Amino acid sequence: MTKQEWKNKTVVTEFILLGFGNGPELDSLLFLMFLSIYIATLTGNIFIIVLIVANQHLHTPMYFFLGNLACLEICCSSDILPRLLLSYLGGDRSISVNGCFTQYYFFGCLAAAECYLLSVMSYDRYLAVCKPLHYASHMNGKLCLQLGAASWVSGFLSNSILTFLISNLVFCGPNEIEHFFCDSFPMIKLSCSDTHVAGLVTSVVAGVCSLPPFLLTFSSYLYIIITVMKIPSATGRKKAFSTCSSHLIVVILFYWSILTAYVLPHHNTQISPNKVFSVFYTILTPLVNPFIYSLRNKEVRETLRKR
Repeated sequence: MTKQEWKNKTVVTEFILLGFGNGPELDSLLFLMFLSIYIATLTGNIFIIVLIVANQHLHTPMYFFLGNLACLEICCSSDILPRLLLSYLGGDRSISVNGCFTQYYFFGCLAAAECYLLSVMSYDRYLAVCKPLHYASHMNGKLCLQLGAASWVSGFLSNSILTFLISNLVFCGPNEIEHFFCDSFPMIKLSCSDTHVAGLVTSVVAGVCSLPPFLLTFSSYLYIIITVMKIPSATGRKKAFSTCSSHLIVVILFYWSILTAYVLPHHNTQISPNKVFSVFYTILTPLVNPFIYSLRNKEVRETLRKR
């Protein structure tokens, strides 16, 4: 496109997030539903953090990582749901271009950090089940801090380049985003400049952030299953599986939705696949994680009974 053609274009200053539909009755229903989900998400994850901090016997590597995960879930939900709630409450679904970039930056950073943290948690479970005699010496306090910090820092660094590329695209055509929050592919599709590099980098970054952690998680649980099956006692096998099975289910759900939304190719469909799969890792996963990871845990239940 020539410079003169660029000048004849009207540069977009705000986007419209289409969300899940229009209509007063539907908006009211969605507002109440997402408000309930947000309150439950905050309550559950804050409860887990307070419980871990307040109880000395929960100051172990597993609960240290669970506390970090709860912080991530609070941040991720707070990046998306309050803006979504305001749009349904007031009917204004517009968001400034810079506001959209900011929301996407923090979402991408937090999602990448969660990918890394989940793989760290699976490695922690691998050491606990497969290398119990060396667990205390390997997973010490210093290593826990390093792995936790590395997950957060890696997540924020990995999305910086991608956000920079998207923020330098020119938006001069339609400004309606077929999504309920600002995400990379829906924004890239609206740009009137060359989006080949940005689209390619999006898939590469998503693959780097999700595939290696997923493979590490998969291999860790493969070794865990093999080790557990060798336990002669049925009670011992049941106990080992109970500490890992719920975590594995949510990990598979999280990585599957991430990989499907960002890495696998999509065909043109009436319903955006990004929107459908994004519901899993942005809304449902933060909601159920406190229950699956911690509230079903025997140590947590015993702690609650003692208080």
